[in-house]
Amino acid sequence: MILDTNALSAFADGDEDLARTLSSVPLPCIPSIVLGEFRYGILGSKFHARYERWLQSSIPAFSILSVDGDTTVHFASIRHGLRTRGTPIPENDIWIAALGKQYSLPILSRDGHFSLVPEVRQITW
Repeated sequence: MILDTNALSAFADGDEDLARTLSSVPLPCIPSIVLGEFRYGILGSKFHARYERWLQSSIPAFSILSVDGDTTVHFASIRHGLRTRGTPIPENDIWIAALGKQYSLPILSRDGHFSLVPEVRQITW
């Protein structure tokens, strides 16, 4: 399962429903894109030090997924399909969806626009 930024943030904030959802996932994944978005959010948070400590201690529990050549093929296909259907979504989320398709993993997110990407399955909590 791939965590979107809002899922990672909820996990960092101790969301119990999310923790239950993840309890059966052997190795949850975080795209490098999500890690960048989360770190950006940390920089603007008044709880910067707490979130940074949480991230450093928690990161070993996740597999970090990076974009590679195969990801770009999925990205292009998904983006083209969205544009053709007239249903654009944020570009970072297309990269996250591309990783979901590449690794055949669902995306854990509360962002409804992932449902516009038929190539991936979205799970919410």
